[in-house]
Amino acid sequence: MPESIPAENAATDRADEQHLREWLVGRVAEHLKMPVDDIEPDVPLSDYGLDSLYALSVAAEIEDHLGFAVDPTMMWDNPTINALLDALAEELADAA
Repeated sequence: MPESIPAENAATDRADEQHLREWLVGRVAEHLKMPVDDIEPDVPLSDYGLDSLYALSVAAEIEDHLGFAVDPTMMWDNPTINALLDALAEELADAA
């Protein structure tokens, strides 16, 4: 029988995911000089005009924020905020 995740751990994981989502949307909004509410998590970041310099910058910020190395190609391999969050969640799970 699969082991269940205690309710408090699941709630913490969701809160952490929401915090990371809000933080990442905030970083994108700041780089674009746009309101946070105008950033759609399923729109490819390149559609906003973000370039490779941006990818390097955000990768470095993610590294500082999460405390582990992030390959800048992760930004191109996961072109939306939602895809990037999924990739980061996988990295975090592997690091745990």
